[in-house]
Amino acid sequence: MSGLEIPKDPNLIVGIETADDAGVYRLSKDIALVQTVDFFTPIVDDPFDYGRIAALNSINDVWAMGGTPVTALAVTCFPKKGVDFSILGEIMRGGLQVLTENGVALVGGHSVDNQQIMFGYAVTGTIDPARVVTNRAARAGDALILTKPIGTGVVSTGIKFGKAGEEVTRASLATMLLSGREAARLMVEAGAHAATDVTGFALLGHAWELARASGVTLEIEAASVPLIPGASELAAAGMLTSGDKTNRGYVGDDVRLGEGINKELVSLLFDPQTAGGLLISIDAARADELLARLRETYADAARIGRVVERGPHLIRVN
Repeated sequence: MSGLEIPKDPNLIVGIETADDAGVYRLSKDIALVQTVDFFTPIVDDPFDYGRIAALNSINDVWAMGGTPVTALAVTCFPKKGVDFSILGEIMRGGLQVLTENGVALVGGHSVDNQQIMFGYAVTGTIDPARVVTNRAARAGDALILTKPIGTGVVSTGIKFGKAGEEVTRASLATMLLSGREAARLMVEAGAHAATDVTGFALLGHAWELARASGVTLEIEAASVPLIPGASELAAAGMLTSGDKTNRGYVGDDVRLGEGINKELVSLLFDPQTAGGLLISIDAARADELLARLRETYADAARIGRVVERGPHLIRVN
C-alpha cells in the first residue's frame, strides 16, 4: 500500500502510516470504529483448534487498540475438491465458539476455491475516540511488558515436520488460545501509553514498529523475554519459518543485538507469532502494579525492557 496516494480524511484517527494493529475511524464525538482483517494457513493439526486460534488472532488486533470487538466476517480459501468439507465445518465451528464467547456477532463471510487452505476474520469493533491505544505514544522512561511467551512459529514448524513433542505442542496451543481481552482491559485501566499485538513480524518486528512510530529506542533484556517451554530446542533443531529471514530483513540495521545472546534465542526474537501477546509501554512507576494484575491471567507475563530517548538504533537487545 506504500505506493498508493490515499486521500486524507479528518475522521481517520489511525490509518496505515504507523503499521498499527487496526484502523480507527471516528463516527461521532463519542464513538469510533476499529477495523482489522487477518487470515493464515493451518498451524495445528486439529481443524477446530485452527478455527479457534484464527478467531483470537483476528480479535486480538481490536483489543490491542483498547477497543471492543462487535462483528466479524469469515474469510476462507478452501478447495472444492480433494478435502472433505466437514473439515471446513470444524474450522468454522471452532472460530464461532470463540466469537460467541467474546460477544462478537458473525455476520457473514467470503470464500475462494483454492488448494491452499486459509482462514481468518475481518473484525469490526468500537472505541471511544479519546481512549485509543496506538503504537505511537511510547515515552522515554516507560517500562515494557510482554503478556505472553513467544515461540509459536517454531513450534508450528515442528508440528509440520513431526518434531514437536506433546508437551511443547500443548504449551503452544495454550498460549495461542489465551485471549487478549483481559490484558487489553487492564492496560487501558492502568493508563498504558502505547501497545502492539505481537504477531507475524515477531517480537522484534512489532517492537521496531512501535519504536519507529513513537520516535524512541526500545531496550530489550533478552533473558527476560518469556519463551514457550521447548521452543529453544526446536529452534536449535532448525525448525524455523521463512519469517525468521524476512523479519530480520524487515528491521534491517535498526536492531542492535548484544554479544553473548545465543542464536536460538535470536531466532525466537524474530519468530513470527500467531495470536501472540501484547507488548505494552507504560510509565515505569505503574508497571509493577500492572504486571501483578496481568499475572493473575497471564502467568508468563514479564517486564522485558524499557523505553529510552531515540538513539542510533530503534531496538537494542542486551
